[in-house]
Amino acid sequence: MSDRDELTPGALGLEVERVLAHGGALAQADPGYVWRQGQAEMAGAVAQAIEGRHALVAEAGTGIGKTYAYLVPLLLSGCRAMVSTATKSLQDQLFLRDLPRLKAILRVSGRHALLKGRGSYLCVHRARQARESDVVDRFTARALSKIELWAQSTRTGDLAELDGLDERSPVIPLITSTRENCLGSECPDFAGCHVMRARREAMAADLVVVNHHLFFADLALRDTGMAELLPTVDAVVLDEAHQVVETGVQFLGTTVATAQCIDLARDLLAAGLAHARGLQPWNDLAADCEHRARDLRLALDERSAGPQAAYGSAAAGSRRRWEQASTRPAFAPALAALLDAFERATVALETVHELSPDLSRLQQRSTDLVDRARLFTEPPAQGRVRWVDLTAQALRLVESPLDLRDSLTPVRKASPKAWIFTSATLGDDDALSWFTDSTGLEDAQRLRVPSPFDYPAKARLWVSSRFPRPSDPSHGSAVAAAAARCAQALDGRTFVLTTTRRAVQTISQALHAELAGTLDVLVQGSTPKRQLIDRFLQGRCVLVGSHSFWEGIDVPGHALQCVIIDKLPFPPPDDPLVEARARQLKAQGRDPFNAHTLAEAAIALKQGAGRLIRTESDTGLLVVCDPRLESMSYGRRLIAALPPMTRVHSEAEALEWLAVIRPCGAEDGIVSAW
Repeated sequence: MSDRDELTPGALGLEVERVLAHGGALAQADPGYVWRQGQAEMAGAVAQAIEGRHALVAEAGTGIGKTYAYLVPLLLSGCRAMVSTATKSLQDQLFLRDLPRLKAILRVSGRHALLKGRGSYLCVHRARQARESDVVDRFTARALSKIELWAQSTRTGDLAELDGLDERSPVIPLITSTRENCLGSECPDFAGCHVMRARREAMAADLVVVNHHLFFADLALRDTGMAELLPTVDAVVLDEAHQVVETGVQFLGTTVATAQCIDLARDLLAAGLAHARGLQPWNDLAADCEHRARDLRLALDERSAGPQAAYGSAAAGSRRRWEQASTRPAFAPALAALLDAFERATVALETVHELSPDLSRLQQRSTDLVDRARLFTEPPAQGRVRWVDLTAQALRLVESPLDLRDSLTPVRKASPKAWIFTSATLGDDDALSWFTDSTGLEDAQRLRVPSPFDYPAKARLWVSSRFPRPSDPSHGSAVAAAAARCAQALDGRTFVLTTTRRAVQTISQALHAELAGTLDVLVQGSTPKRQLIDRFLQGRCVLVGSHSFWEGIDVPGHALQCVIIDKLPFPPPDDPLVEARARQLKAQGRDPFNAHTLAEAAIALKQGAGRLIRTESDTGLLVVCDPRLESMSYGRRLIAALPPMTRVHSEAEALEWLAVIRPCGAEDGIVSAW
């Protein structure tokens, strides 16, 4: 039962203030604790939102300590709450580190639970099927043996417990369930299902930690267990909220993915041979389905699919216009062949579906896939945008809403509760309109609290008007040359952030030549991201990365002292969502460049710059290798979005600053980021 109603109005804010005060509970627990006005201001606003059950949009600059700014009021209020964050690793950090530590300091009781999507938990039934299958190779069989050993001791079934299991491993689809292939209560292992246990614990908890993918998957599919959970909570926090729109749009659409098609084909073969051998030509049906899925991907060969897209949002680099894809000569026949193959598989399954729950579920999956694929043979629905998500290995056909207004608003208005949306970057104006316009949150309370870091003293910004324009063929080599000189001045400690994946290769190759073996050049995609960061922390290297390194990377201290951005991160103009939003803004009589394009660039630029200064003691140099920041009138708006770093006006000044900060290589006491 919630203790919220026992608090008199304003009492929660006063209690929060006492905890965060100079001599409060946090200060007593940690000698390194530093009171921050911005953190106290945000925590007070969160307390008001909880008491008043209203919406709050809070942009909290780096170093504010936004996690504790919302966790302290949530825990002290006694209300039932849900916290959603961007990634599973951030979920684990909240659940395993922040929550237990804070509960001990505040001496509050209550249960907290961690809830992830199906793909994060071992499915005992599917793992057994995979182990008994005669279609797995010996390498897969060896991996399954290790997983079986772990399965005997795990309580949660959370695959994050398995050291060395790459999240891209082909074994994972074999040992996890999806909404489509889960047998539910008909599963012989239902009683010990790890997914169901996690959902039961979430329903019984006072505070549940989820992720954005799970949150929006439930809004779209009602299959994550949150359809029952969300109405029962008093407060919802969406951390890293700048990713909410991108994630929500992806999940609230209709999708046909070649990876799903191939998984279905393989399950068809395994279940057919296990439960209905000889009754249908399972080998031929499955092979045809998988072959047609691969043909659909090949129909949009990357070599003729258009130029490499630029940095924008998480998926922008792979999106292609529907018109660009669907008019290719091979596309319509390939989609028709895919439909035909799965229609024949569906007919075959109808004749045997009563023989086992696996076959019955396969029939439902195949029918659903056919219905979704048929949608893409017809014109797009009114008010929605359609595109093709294309990578080297896979393809997705997507039809989605343009934003979250029509999806999020009804959920938010369904029952009175506090909704808190927070991130370090939610806009470049006081109204935070970049975020609120696309989420329908114009009625929310808005708060901007700047970073407490002394940027003018600790950081420098160098923008050279002498750099070639990004369209110049020599731009990449000029970026590499400048990066090499900065990195040599620091003996490494440098990130180069690019706006396209193609630039990663161009600049990294030029850097290899410039550095001539004096420093290591680490390149995104060469090894897993975690390994790249671990190697970077060992020193004497430069890391070159694209969009996945612009945010979510935390290198505090002096291991990273220079961040170089190759060019302004404008969203790609040929991205289907960008084009559709531009058309929408024009129809409203607004200027798409000022209302959307510049705001997107400001957000991305601020995210990239945010890698540099992570603690009070950090020092560094930010280099933006794009002369448009100086020469174009919009440059003033983009510079204003950055932290207030002191400007330097020449490479000589920049290198002189690096010489000043380089002797500070030894760590000199990183202050807690609470």
